[in-house]
Amino acid sequence: MDDEVERELRAQLTAALEPATYPVADPFDLVPAIPGGPQTRFEVGDERYTAMELAVRLGGYHAFPYESVDELVDDVIAAMREEGLL
Repeated sequence: MDDEVERELRAQLTAALEPATYPVADPFDLVPAIPGGPQTRFEVGDERYTAMELAVRLGGYHAFPYESVDELVDDVIAAMREEGLL
């Protein structure tokens, strides 16, 4: 996956997750902050994933609590790479 796709995904994730009140203790702390809730879609090249799909597929990779949006987004990006989604 090229750097541009990753930059775009990082921007999407940051915009969606930034409104949460940090630190966040678990995924449920993020739901009210995400603009479209669990059905919010993130585009990765030609693929699209909902927030719920990513939460389920990447759940084992998260290390809650997260102190900042950047820390959370870094983990999501790393997990997506590990799972071959990015």
